[in-house]
Amino acid sequence: MLFSKLKPEAPVNWLIAAAGFTWSAVGILLCRLAYGWLDALVFRNAFLSGAAGTIGAVVAYHFVFSAIAQKNIDRLSLFPNKACFFAFQAWKSYFIIVVMVALGAVLRRSPIPRQYLAALYLTIGGALLLSSLHYYVRLRRLIFPRKP
Repeated sequence: MLFSKLKPEAPVNWLIAAAGFTWSAVGILLCRLAYGWLDALVFRNAFLSGAAGTIGAVVAYHFVFSAIAQKNIDRLSLFPNKACFFAFQAWKSYFIIVVMVALGAVLRRSPIPRQYLAALYLTIGGALLLSSLHYYVRLRRLIFPRKP
């Protein structure tokens, strides 16, 4: 009974919006960090790292992140009208998020050249940003269903 009072409920639309916003925000953050590192490089090196990161983002989106986003959307769609707001990500995903944040902190403090980190951050950030579009498409379909 106590836990049910502490559990904030939200409509499924909000869960999908929260997931999309989170994926977009993290994607933009990672891309922004990569841009800052690339901006400090000579053009040729920045271009090569940026191109590698962009290509990596499209590949990671197509083969990994798109499927993860779709699986999460399908999971959210199974909820009744309302669910716990924090269920916008699967519970095991919170552990993965903590590991990824810790790994990012370690990488930023590592001796790995920023040129390579920028490509990695662009890959992950770009893939997250592209995958967040799946959430917005589903949200649009929920809010504005097509008329037959």
